[in-house]
Amino acid sequence: MQVNILYRPSQSIAQCWLSAGESVTAESGAMMGMSPNVQMTTQSGGLMSGLKRLLGGESFFRNTVTAGGGQGEVLFTHALCGDMATLDVGYTQWLIASSAYVASSYGVDVATQSGGFKGFFSRAGLFILGTQGQGQLIVGAFGAVERVAVNGSLVVDTGHIVAWDSRLQYEVTKATKAGWIASFLSGEGLVAHFEGQGEVLVQTRNAAEYGSTVGALLPPRSG
Repeated sequence: MQVNILYRPSQSIAQCWLSAGESVTAESGAMMGMSPNVQMTTQSGGLMSGLKRLLGGESFFRNTVTAGGGQGEVLFTHALCGDMATLDVGYTQWLIASSAYVASSYGVDVATQSGGFKGFFSRAGLFILGTQGQGQLIVGAFGAVERVAVNGSLVVDTGHIVAWDSRLQYEVTKATKAGWIASFLSGEGLVAHFEGQGEVLVQTRNAAEYGSTVGALLPPRSG
């Protein structure tokens, strides 16, 4: 699969070229368009697998598109306005924040896994997504994507995390050393402390903060 990210960083789409017989799996609703020789199938992977994906912030279903009779083209988008990025999976495996997953090539398994208490406080629900296998992974962000190399430690607001190298250790804590109420009133909330060597993808906008700001400006519903 060859991937070209167009219209970066605010209105990105992922243009994917597939060889004859090659497949790519995508989040339900991510497909924007495809050439006539591309066929789509939909699957949930079973009830429990589908439910786990729902808890991880994904759709119950995923779509698999396959090129037939020659090279095929597929266009993918992310639900929020912003950037997209392609990650190599193999030597590096990735953990993905809720709803950042867009698509993955054949050979890459993206599964929901328990994030425990850390996942809960990172606003990713009780589950995060993790990769296995080898190939390419496409993720989406709200705003621009910055790829930050970690060589020691890094602190990132949890609302700005897109994905991170699974070899990194992380801990989610309050942004300030004050109590929970003072930390909440500071407007900063929670941060993730990453340790080790690897890479973290961050987004320049926080979807939760944006939603609450815009929501407060909207007129109340009538009825």
